[in-house]
Amino acid sequence: MGKRKKPIQFDDKRLFYSIQEVADHFAVNVSLLRFWEKEFENINPKKTAGGTRQYTREDIQQVEIVYHLVKEKGMTLEGARQTLKSKKDEEEKRVEVLSRLTKIKKELLSLETEFDWLHEQQKYTKIKTE
Repeated sequence: MGKRKKPIQFDDKRLFYSIQEVADHFAVNVSLLRFWEKEFENINPKKTAGGTRQYTREDIQQVEIVYHLVKEKGMTLEGARQTLKSKKDEEEKRVEVLSRLTKIKKELLSLETEFDWLHEQQKYTKIKTE
């Protein structure tokens, strides 16, 4: 059974995220992130004096673009590199839109659940008062 995504809960107070948190966010191995760092110049997290990687939100967005191209679209690494060179802004916008739509979908599902619950409560109340 594969890894499950554990989305990062972004916090305005927090500047950096660990490589493990980023790997869990995308349900990939830490070694894959290190590999992508070598293969894609747009992925360049800061490193402490001890060599610990520190990812900013911008770094995570860059990983998200590569993830989208390689894992979701099925591109080769070379294909993803070429796309990033020629259509980087376009891909960034596409990934951002997908992220927003995913958040909207979660909100709508939450509202649907709440409406269903309220509807059930209303039916129960009507039955009791009749």
